[in-house]
Amino acid sequence: MEELHVSEADRRELHTLVDHIPVGDLPAARKILRALADPVWQSIATAALDDEPETEEERAEVETARRETGAGTSHEEVRREFGV
Repeated sequence: MEELHVSEADRRELHTLVDHIPVGDLPAARKILRALADPVWQSIATAALDDEPETEEERAEVETARRETGAGTSHEEVRREFGV
């Protein structure tokens, strides 16, 4: 990813913008800013798309999953299955 030159004026402008975010929008702004500051999220956001073709087995598994009805597997059931 190309690194941009960020001036002190840029940072001041961002702080000013944050100071003017309506209270009701602060949770969304916090989430967005945390994502932008997270190197893992940045890696995911800039990763190449998966261009490997889907296999017949994968296609069949997806179709089977789509036909399933009901609530699915609970978080607790998954934890028990994996011993956590």
